[in-house]
Amino acid sequence: MTQFKNQSWTPMSWASRTALQQPQYDDVHALAESLARLREMPPLVHVGEIKSLKNQIAEASEGRRFILQGGDCAERFVDCNPKAITDKLKIILQMSLILVYGLRKPVVRIGRIAGQYAKPRSEDFEMKNGICLPSFRGDIINGYAFESESRRHDPQRLVKAATMSCFTINWIRALIEGGFADVRRPEIWKLDHISESKQPQLYTELSERVRDATRFMELIGGAGEYMRRVDFFTSHEALLLDYESAFTQKIDGEPGWYNLGAHMLWLGERTRQIDGAHAHYLSGIENPVGIKIGPTSNAAEIVDLVKLVNPNNEPGKITLITRMGHKKASGVLSELITAMKNAKLKVTWSCDPMHGNAIKAQNGIKTRDFSAILGELIETEECHRAMGTILGGVHFELTGENVTECLGGGVGLSEDQLVENYQSYCDPRLNYSQSLEIAYLISGRFAK
Repeated sequence: MTQFKNQSWTPMSWASRTALQQPQYDDVHALAESLARLREMPPLVHVGEIKSLKNQIAEASEGRRFILQGGDCAERFVDCNPKAITDKLKIILQMSLILVYGLRKPVVRIGRIAGQYAKPRSEDFEMKNGICLPSFRGDIINGYAFESESRRHDPQRLVKAATMSCFTINWIRALIEGGFADVRRPEIWKLDHISESKQPQLYTELSERVRDATRFMELIGGAGEYMRRVDFFTSHEALLLDYESAFTQKIDGEPGWYNLGAHMLWLGERTRQIDGAHAHYLSGIENPVGIKIGPTSNAAEIVDLVKLVNPNNEPGKITLITRMGHKKASGVLSELITAMKNAKLKVTWSCDPMHGNAIKAQNGIKTRDFSAILGELIETEECHRAMGTILGGVHFELTGENVTECLGGGVGLSEDQLVENYQSYCDPRLNYSQSLEIAYLISGRFAK
């Protein structure tokens, strides 16, 4: 499997290359102590789980499965509690049930969870009322409060983030092993926020469809175990390379290196330079890797990047996650598809309709419009269908809470309502109702 890889690669060989978006710590000794502590911590995931996910992603590339990847823009330490974690798992499970029902195929569930604590930023500093402080880069680096001490890059947060990730994934596993995913338990699938909707007729219909899906699953022969337990995988952006390297190990009896801090990692738009540190690091691990691709991407460069990160052209290793924006997807995407076909590269295609559709409301609040999110999904799926390729998954920023961050959807969220419950520290997320609605629309639109 690994004979064609760079034999000089090590978990720290990226350090000789340019690494963008990294924290600037003023105490190198404290950083060294935190990294040493991370290397002593037990792994968060198991090699067998990583292999299973890679196989399932490969099946999604062939249309035999469908990937649902979703979660917070950036996790918050304050949300590491049973209710918040349970709500995140609940919405992804409910969406996946809808997709299974509509698409008639197994769904690969991947959370942006248990490690998604860092965010790249466009600017290193933020100015307010004449005061300039470092930008907020996620709880793993600094605090959200606009205060000097809060915004300091603190290496002790690395250990706290790993601890919070451990708590999170352990609670998820406990929920699943304890029967939380059993669709026959009505208290698990109760649509709490739906009943509070200002358009109850629409959501009465949606909740009835969930019950129909449950009854459908009960009729499937041999599906009893599927109804009780599910696979659930974790993912986050591979942004902080010191942190990722600390979780990277060689396992006895296994060829190659594994990052045991998450099942899947992805390479962001701001850090995917082919000669950069992030691409180099990801080229040496066996985990499945996502690559975010925006509308300014060059097809030839993406081909070279895929070859670098997946030198053996292994199925399931690379998921290309396009994030073009509404009315921008088809042109660049068709060029990318053609390039991948010509190079005979094995990739899985997914669509992130969130990041290309950020706008500012008239009151200055960052938001996204549900119609644009859906529009990009439709345009992307139509392009793949026309090109003879398969859209194997979707990637959302969403929450199980009833937040007011994205406009539109069946509840008709308006700009005036954004201030009612806007909680995100970074980017706006689909709320509970909007997430369920888009799952229904996908299951109806993409079904063959």
